[in-house]
Amino acid sequence: MKAILALADGQSYVGRSFGAQGEAVGEVLFNTSMTGYQEILTDPSYEGQIVAMTYPEIGNVGVNPEDAESRKPYVKGFIVKEYSPMPSSWRATQSLHDYMKGHGIVGIEGIDTRSLVRHIRDQGAQEGLISTLTDSPEELVAKAKASPGLVGRDLVKEVTCQEPYDWDEGKWELGRGYKKRSAGDQGVKKRRSKAPSFDSPRFFVVAYDYGIKFNILRNLAESGCKVKVVPAGTAAEEVLAMNPNGIFLSNGPGDPDAVPYAKEIVQRLIGKKPIFGICLGHQILGLALGGRTYKLKFGHHGGNQPVMDLTTRKVEITTQNHGFAVDADSLQGAVEVTHVNLNDRTVEGLAHRELPIFSVQYHPESSPGPHDASYLFRRFTEMMGKERR
Repeated sequence: MKAILALADGQSYVGRSFGAQGEAVGEVLFNTSMTGYQEILTDPSYEGQIVAMTYPEIGNVGVNPEDAESRKPYVKGFIVKEYSPMPSSWRATQSLHDYMKGHGIVGIEGIDTRSLVRHIRDQGAQEGLISTLTDSPEELVAKAKASPGLVGRDLVKEVTCQEPYDWDEGKWELGRGYKKRSAGDQGVKKRRSKAPSFDSPRFFVVAYDYGIKFNILRNLAESGCKVKVVPAGTAAEEVLAMNPNGIFLSNGPGDPDAVPYAKEIVQRLIGKKPIFGICLGHQILGLALGGRTYKLKFGHHGGNQPVMDLTTRKVEITTQNHGFAVDADSLQGAVEVTHVNLNDRTVEGLAHRELPIFSVQYHPESSPGPHDASYLFRRFTEMMGKERR
C-alpha cells in the first residue's frame, strides 16, 4: 500500500506502507545506529517522535520479547529505506511488520532516506506525518504544521510508571536468559568487605522513572544495587523516607523545561543522597543545579557518538538519544563539565565539585550500542560506598 511522509516545511516523500495503516504524527529525526532497531522502538525517550533509520536494511533480525527496553514501543512512526520481511535470526519470534502492526505503529519504506537525513540535517528536526489514508501531500503538510511539537510538552507523564515497583532482573546470558534474584537475595547486604554483586546487593537505590530503559535497571542490579522504581512525581520526602544509599534519575522524552515538578523534586534531594542521572535525568539535574537547557537543531541519535571523559581524557563511543542539551555557559560555581561531545562540543556530563552528584547525557547501558561507558555504574556504586562509610 502507498504511504506518504510529509514534513512541516513542505517536503514530502512517497513510499510503501508497512506495519499498521493509518496516520502517525510527531517530530521526525534520524538515528545512525546500524543495529538495535527493536531497542530504539521501545525506548520511551522516543515518545512523540517519528524515527528514520540511516542504515538501509531494517527488519532482517525480526523481533523478540527479550530485546524490548520497556513494556511497549513508544515511537509514533518508523521510516526505513528497505524493510526486510523475512527475519533470519534464531532469536526472532515475529517479523518487524507484525510487531508494528500489533502495536499500531505506522511505517514507511522505499523512500530515499539519504535525502531525508540531509534535509533534516540542514533544516533541523521538525514535525511530520506518515499516512496511508490520503494521496494529498498538501493535506499532510498542513496537519504537520498544526502539530504542537516537543517544546513545552510534558511527555514524561505519558511514559512514567503509575506505581512504585521493585526490580530484580540482571543481564542476559546465553542459554539462561535474564538472570533473576531469588527471594533470599532481595535484601541489602551490610558486610562492607564483600564486593557488591547481582546476588549480593550492597546498595539500595531509588530510581525516578522519567521513561526508564530496562537495561539501565539491569546494569544497576548487576552493579550490586537493590532497585526500587518510583513514578516521576514522587515527592522527595517520600523517597528520603525510604533511606536509600543513592538516587538515580532516568532517561525520558521531550523538553526538560516542561517537567518543572521534576526539577523541584531534585532540588530537594541535592545534598541529601548521592545522585546519578542519565539523559533527561542529566538535563533535569542541570536545571536543578541552576543551569539552562536548549533544543538542538537535529539532536543526537545513534550508537556511534564520540565523547571525551575530561576526568580521564579517554574517548568513548556512546549511544545517544536526545534533542535537548544543557547550556555549558549557564553552569556556575560548584558544577563542572566532565564530558563533552567531540562532534559539536556540547555538554555530555556534569559533576558537583563538593557533593556526590554526577550525570551524563548519553546512554552507558549499551542497549543497543557499545560498552565503553559501562564504568559509570561502577562509579556510582563507588560514590555510594564512600558516603556509606
